[in-house]
Amino acid sequence: MYRIFIVEDDRALAAELEKQLAGCGCAARTVTDPHSVIEEMLAFDPHLVLMDIMLPFRNGYYWAQEIRKLSTVPIVFLSSASDDMNIVMAINMGGDDFIAKPVEPMLFTAKVQAVLRRVYEIGSVSTEFCGALLDPGDGSVKIGGERIDLTKNEFRILSTLLENRGRIVSRDTLMLRLWNDDCFVEENTLTVNVTRLRKKLAEHGLDGVIITKPGSGYMIK
Repeated sequence: MYRIFIVEDDRALAAELEKQLAGCGCAARTVTDPHSVIEEMLAFDPHLVLMDIMLPFRNGYYWAQEIRKLSTVPIVFLSSASDDMNIVMAINMGGDDFIAKPVEPMLFTAKVQAVLRRVYEIGSVSTEFCGALLDPGDGSVKIGGERIDLTKNEFRILSTLLENRGRIVSRDTLMLRLWNDDCFVEENTLTVNVTRLRKKLAEHGLDGVIITKPGSGYMIK
């Protein structure tokens, strides 16, 4: 049973989300103290975090950054501010997806289930590339004695490119691999994730590994 941790100050909405998640076989718990998000999350050890953006004291972006210091657990943002800027900001802050408020029940459960599937239904074979190793066991890249932690989306992008090494992978293919069960995807989300993945690799000497083919997609060097 997947555990979902909800960071939402609207108690009525949180209760409704818990009810919907229980209906699809998940165990959900809502934060009780807005000051102890990290402590409560770690104690619950969730498979996914639902994070409201507008929260008392500290906003969802702050808590997402704090979570990313400790965990690669997927984070799905919830917000009534669903413009492009907020979606891109959410992804930049470590989010894996974005759900607009008011929350439509069928879309909500479909998105949550899609994230859980793409995160936890991954392969088990390590892949070598450019002197590094993509390890599906912990979703990281290892090079020498260093470890590069990836978000689940970054892992999926890199593993898809490696599965198609030597061939161009279209943006549509990558988006289908990441979000094939979602009804709506902001295309900027893929660009942000690829940019963030490139930066992480470059910081560890793997610069230029992912090549952009304008008008076509991406491929591994």
